[in-house]
Amino acid sequence: MKILPLFAAALTFSGFSALPVCATATESSNFIPADAAELQYTGRIDFSNKLAPVLTWPGSSVRANFTGTSLRVTLDDETGSNFYNVMIDGNTAHPFVLEANKGEHSYEISRALPPGEHTLEIYRRTEGEYGATKFKGLQLSDTGKLLPAPRRPTRRMEIFGDSISCGMGNEGADNGRDDLPAEQNQYWAYGAVAARALNAELHTICRSGIGIMVSWFPYTMPEYFDQLSGVGNNDSVWDFKRWTPDVVVINLFQNDSWLVDGQKRLQPIPNDQQRIDAYVKFVRDIRARYPEANIICALGSMDATANDKWPNYIRRAVAQIQKENGDKKLHTLFFDYTGYGQHPRAAQHVANGEKLATFVRETMGW
Repeated sequence: MKILPLFAAALTFSGFSALPVCATATESSNFIPADAAELQYTGRIDFSNKLAPVLTWPGSSVRANFTGTSLRVTLDDETGSNFYNVMIDGNTAHPFVLEANKGEHSYEISRALPPGEHTLEIYRRTEGEYGATKFKGLQLSDTGKLLPAPRRPTRRMEIFGDSISCGMGNEGADNGRDDLPAEQNQYWAYGAVAARALNAELHTICRSGIGIMVSWFPYTMPEYFDQLSGVGNNDSVWDFKRWTPDVVVINLFQNDSWLVDGQKRLQPIPNDQQRIDAYVKFVRDIRARYPEANIICALGSMDATANDKWPNYIRRAVAQIQKENGDKKLHTLFFDYTGYGQHPRAAQHVANGEKLATFVRETMGW
């Protein structure tokens, strides 16, 4: 699969001029509720209320096949800060970028679709920091209907990471800010790029600023990774038996490198073995949930890979687990630092996604 040409085309959509017409949600005779059997959900989604599933993790999605000439989407957003790609008929190069308003609204996506069959994917671009979104359903044209659900990929991949894995700032200008929700597009983060190349279903569990030992806020990934909801540190619990990945990628330690060595947020400052031990413990926590998965311990592509200091902690942690537990499904992979001082932009994510996909193919025989 050649990703770069598609990415080049994707850059042309990035202005947000085509935002939805928004109105208070109203049901029609052809309103499709969120619990319709033909809808396919991906991600850690809260189905406590099946008529209003809650999406919080970036990359969470709703897919469907349908007929009809028009489409509206009904969302109930907690904060009015979230963005979604709405892709019809596989148009990933020019998705409809939906900026969710706070509260429940119906968004007109199109009123001029050609007659016949269509595909739909509603894809959350933004991370849990920006609040939860309840998906309420679809409204089709009078003669439209849902068709059987799309075929779900049989391969599965999960990523535990920080802002890099979330895609923070990946659509920002090279010389501009990179912390705006409008410029975070998880669809073009490296993990999503790799998953599409591998035809794998992806769950991305990430939070900007998070680390293993210390974060820019009062909780760390070992406290966060097992939540059903990605909105802050909360008491929700994910049932790991619901979904088991074939491949797990851990891309963490970037924030630890800044906060331990630079900011000196941990006192006393952890020594080398304590840093390795913290990483070993987290990997073992993941292994306990997924005994058969291949685990890739990754880092990059920000400045934690500018030299070997933090990559070597990961190498030593992996070697320790391999020696003590005989774990033959544990690997390392490092994304090169390019010298760019902010979050990786989309082009770098594509390159990293291709590198990850190649590594997974070689490791898994996919």
